[in-house]
Amino acid sequence: MTGIIDYGVGNLFSLCSSCACIGEKAFVSGDPAELAKADRLVLPGVGAFADAANKLRDTGMAAFVRAQAAEGKPLLGICLGMQLLFEKSYEYGCHEGLGLLKGQVVPMEGRLPAGLKIPHMGWNALEVKGGTLLAGLSGQYVYFVHSFFAENCAESLSAVTEYGIPITAAVERGNIYGCQFHPEKSGNVGLSILRKFVRI
Repeated sequence: MTGIIDYGVGNLFSLCSSCACIGEKAFVSGDPAELAKADRLVLPGVGAFADAANKLRDTGMAAFVRAQAAEGKPLLGICLGMQLLFEKSYEYGCHEGLGLLKGQVVPMEGRLPAGLKIPHMGWNALEVKGGTLLAGLSGQYVYFVHSFFAENCAESLSAVTEYGIPITAAVERGNIYGCQFHPEKSGNVGLSILRKFVRI
């Protein structure tokens, strides 16, 4: 059973629908005691890093997620949820993340070639670099919408996508997984990724 973490930020309905589509029992909760019963956890997220990080801390969910990850429970961060797995973000200031993965989140502005639109929005191809979750999916298209991305994360990098420069698309280290794209909005490819995650 998959627990989807509700801390006030996230696309919960689409995730639940996707889990139902692949036959996975999933539930949404902001209660650590309930979430601890899940076999695996999903950390969703949309919006601003600082707001999400503050909500994680204020609800006690940050400490809970770190503890569950330390115990070896599979954890998948999606979009902003992936960014929160890193040490810090430079999104309108400097903000502390969960520190489960080495690296930081930086703005696309000033790093992309001139003329490319920000946010990076729409379908783009994966270039898989390693790991197991995205194995065999190089060249497949998934759906992105973001203005910030992770860098200096070589030890966990599992896939990139090309948007003027290589952009971190996915990470994987031990029981920690992250997708900058939205698997729940990425059609059959996204469902195949979620299906593989729920079988871990």
